[in-house]
Amino acid sequence: MRDRWRRLDVIVRDVPLAGALAAVSLLPAAHGVGTMVGGLPHRPFDLLALAAVALQTLPLAIRRRLPILSVALVFVGFFIDQAQGYHSLAGTGLAIAILSSGARLGRRRWIVGALLTGGYVVLVVTLVGLGATETPLDFVTFYLTLVGVWLVGEWWRYTRAIDAERRRLIAERTREAERARIARDMHDVVTHHVTAMVVQAEAAHYITDPERMSASLDGISATGRSAISDLRGLLDLLNPDRAVPTLHALVDQTRRAGQPVHLTESGGAATGGETEYVAYRVVQESLTNALKYAHGADTVVRVERDAKRVALRITTDGMGSSVSSGGSGRGLPGIRDRVAALGGTFEAGPDSAGGFAVSAEIPVHITSRESQLHG
Repeated sequence: MRDRWRRLDVIVRDVPLAGALAAVSLLPAAHGVGTMVGGLPHRPFDLLALAAVALQTLPLAIRRRLPILSVALVFVGFFIDQAQGYHSLAGTGLAIAILSSGARLGRRRWIVGALLTGGYVVLVVTLVGLGATETPLDFVTFYLTLVGVWLVGEWWRYTRAIDAERRRLIAERTREAERARIARDMHDVVTHHVTAMVVQAEAAHYITDPERMSASLDGISATGRSAISDLRGLLDLLNPDRAVPTLHALVDQTRRAGQPVHLTESGGAATGGETEYVAYRVVQESLTNALKYAHGADTVVRVERDAKRVALRITTDGMGSSVSSGGSGRGLPGIRDRVAALGGTFEAGPDSAGGFAVSAEIPVHITSRESQLHG
């Protein structure tokens, strides 16, 4: 019901307020108990009083769609109400209309304020001419009260504008974070698979046995299909429950590209979610770099899991051939950002044996939804 109500036009949503105020103002018990400016004697309701009540209440239905027209009509009704001495409860509509105009109007709000001020001066002069008993201080106090209502509307408009700007900045930062995350995933997926395909294709030049050649081409084809599958998986990037590829499949693929890889896992089973996804990307980037810069060198992947963390260590011997003269420079920094976003630690660099080592420790207590908010 609330959603249906919000989908209605603002005029439709404001009609109940206008109608309720009009109905209450016409009750005999509400006659003469409303706003009184000038202190003129109370006058019984007549047809003109009905018109004054209608002008002070019904235009409130358009106060958000047409605030200038609304406040103008309400003020005319208020003028009649006070000058004739009806003092109806409908006079409350003036404060509502002024509040709405202050909250809705932009650059023209000061013009409307000036016109209302001029109209109030005319009202005061009229009331004095009709024998008003209130002092100048009373008139000034009422005017300052209306100014206060106007300023409340101004404050309301200002806070809404600040909130809208805050939401815009949050949305912009969210979009930037999503683009950065997608770029990192594109780098991880494309670099790994393309590197494996390049290595397999270059190795095929030196194969003369038809069966081995066929096996090599099958490996290239399988890597290509895996790349397509992973790229399609990027469409589900914002899904926190997306399936995480297995490390065994990743290691098998890397082995087919000619890289000797040894995988050892200890502790509990894979937990799934963002922690395992980032762990997979750490291993994937490490194996991609091993293919690029130490092709043929022994690579060891160690994974330890417990209830609080997933610890990774990937080491590659220094012996091997390089099939790349350089990279984009996004790989390891991107992985470091991923791990840091989950509150983990990441290190990468040469080890004491002359090879290269990558270590990461990723906590598992952070949910995938929280990680998305961190970007």
